[in-house]
Amino acid sequence: MEKRLDAREYCPVQTILQAIEHKLKTCAETGTPVDSITFSGNGEPTLHPGFDQIIDGLIPLRDQYYPNAVISCLSNATQLMRPEVCAALKRIENPILKLDAGTQEMLEIINGPVVPVNLDEVVRELCSFNGNLIIQTMFLSGEKDGVPFDNSQDPNFSQWLDRVRLINPQKVMIYSLDRETPALQLHKFDKEKLESIADKVRALGIHTDTY
Repeated sequence: MEKRLDAREYCPVQTILQAIEHKLKTCAETGTPVDSITFSGNGEPTLHPGFDQIIDGLIPLRDQYYPNAVISCLSNATQLMRPEVCAALKRIENPILKLDAGTQEMLEIINGPVVPVNLDEVVRELCSFNGNLIIQTMFLSGEKDGVPFDNSQDPNFSQWLDRVRLINPQKVMIYSLDRETPALQLHKFDKEKLESIADKVRALGIHTDTY
C-alpha cells in the first residue's frame, strides 16, 4: 500500500471535477461513446482525502452527459476502514477491490503495506458491500526478501477461497503478473494455472474471469 500523502499534495477536488466535466463535455460534443468512467492507474485513488467528494461530484456529471455509463474504481481496499471511502465506493456501480491474500502473513508478503493493514478488518468491510462489488486477485509465486511464497497454495489459498465465499462478490477477476515489479524472483502463472484456480471459485457459484 502506498504511503498516504499530506492533503496539500493532492489535486483539489474542484480541479479534478472541472477536468472530468471538460472531458465528458468534449466527448459528448464529438459523439465519442463512453461506457465507463474509471479511477485507476499508478496510484491508489481512495487515498485522496476528498475521494468521497469527487464521487459525489462525478455522479451528477455522469448523469448529465452519459447517464448509461457506469462508474468504476480499482482499489487495493486498504482504505475501507475510512467510513467516507467505504460509503463512496458503495455509491458507484463497479467497485473493483483487491484481495490478494487469505492469510495475514501472505498479505504482508505480497502487498507489503507501509502502515498496518488487518486482513480480517478488510474482509469485514468487503462483506458490508452485500455482494455488490468485484474482487480482483493476483496469483503468483517467487521469493520476496528471502521468503519463498506461492499464494495459490494452502494454507493461504483455502483461506482466500473461504473469504471469497463469505464476501460473495458478483464477480472475481483473476490474473497474474503483467508488468515489471519492484521485487525480483517473482513468477507469473500461465493461463492454464489461472483457469484451474478460477474453476474452484466457479464451483462456489461465483462468476470468475481470468486475464
